[in-house]
Amino acid sequence: MQSLRWSLLGLFLSSIVSFQTAVAEELVVSSAFEGGSAEVLEIDQEKRLIKIRPAGNPQFGWPCWWYFQVTGLTPGEEITVAVDANQLKQASGRKLASAWALPDQAAFSTNQRTWLQTPPGKKQDGTCRWKVKINAKQAWFAWGPPYVPGDANALVKRLSQTHAYATSFELCKTRAGRVVPALLVSEPEQKSDSRMVIWVQARQHAWESGGSWVGQGFIEWVVSDDPQAVQLRNKADIYYVPIMDIDNVTTGNGGKNQVPHDHNRDWSKQSQFNSVKTAMRYLKELDQSSRLVLFIDLHNPGSNSKRPFFFVAPPELATKRGAELQDAFIAACRSEITKPFQLDKNTPSTGPKYDKLWKQISSNWVRSELSKHVVGITLETCWNTPHSNTTGYKTVGRQLGLGIARYLQTDPR
Repeated sequence: MQSLRWSLLGLFLSSIVSFQTAVAEELVVSSAFEGGSAEVLEIDQEKRLIKIRPAGNPQFGWPCWWYFQVTGLTPGEEITVAVDANQLKQASGRKLASAWALPDQAAFSTNQRTWLQTPPGKKQDGTCRWKVKINAKQAWFAWGPPYVPGDANALVKRLSQTHAYATSFELCKTRAGRVVPALLVSEPEQKSDSRMVIWVQARQHAWESGGSWVGQGFIEWVVSDDPQAVQLRNKADIYYVPIMDIDNVTTGNGGKNQVPHDHNRDWSKQSQFNSVKTAMRYLKELDQSSRLVLFIDLHNPGSNSKRPFFFVAPPELATKRGAELQDAFIAACRSEITKPFQLDKNTPSTGPKYDKLWKQISSNWVRSELSKHVVGITLETCWNTPHSNTTGYKTVGRQLGLGIARYLQTDPR
């Protein structure tokens, strides 16, 4: 009798499982939203597996960015997300290495606000699979934590509404008519024509979403009550641009090496992107008034980089005074950028061997066109580590702010 009861119980439980499987909703994938990018290759409803490849147009940059929504989930179920990066091509037709599209841990969210990292994926032959348990009926998956124009607009609006010394403004409109939002932090009681100026910007390469999160951590620290942030605001005005390449971020394209060149190869007299043209005009005016002291461009590097690092001035553009100030700035940041990331001692340069358009890179333009006391530098924050998430990125941004404050304890002009 006891064995019969256990048999009946087993049949009952198995019928429940079968019923739940039978009534599971169909998984549906969509990328029809701001920043979305995915070409669906396969949806296996029984195995609860989704396979996609990035859908960016190579003419608009490396197609390594992917970001999509999944609906039809049963809360608590585990699904498999796979990305195939075997067929990715650059605009030239050359193959794009799959590593650019395959982080060890992808990003996911159930509300598009809080982004978490998946467990490490399994890579094989240019593809990667991540198994994720989702406690919601829908979820979003991405190469890294997305940061789209809506996030940039919300940030500058929020900070300008909550802090009297923060003012949102429109840097420009893109060639497609989209607004490039920006923020100026300037203490009204400390206004002076002699105040120093700092310029920080992110996302000249659209896919490098971590740069915008580093920038958000930086600017949120700047407007905070931290005594060092208050001291910095008392002596300097801070300009911040969360996303330079608004168009490609919006459309889910990579931006890097787009045709004929990307935003970070556009800093010349023949500049074609409105955000770059406008930034150059601002920077020249600020430099002519002898106020600009620091220009920082925020990026993400290659997949093998495990520590943040600075790209520094190539020897062709280095001066004794400029090198001294650059070294002092890096030393100040090295004292602050320590955990969870430690600033790398490696400081490569962006010279002729780096890129044939090296003179048109933003930091090199600053070094060659503006005053010698202006430090122009690029911060690369690693994206392929367990700390490459919103918390880790924002921590680097806050620490960057502390490094700037430390560096500007004395006026470098």
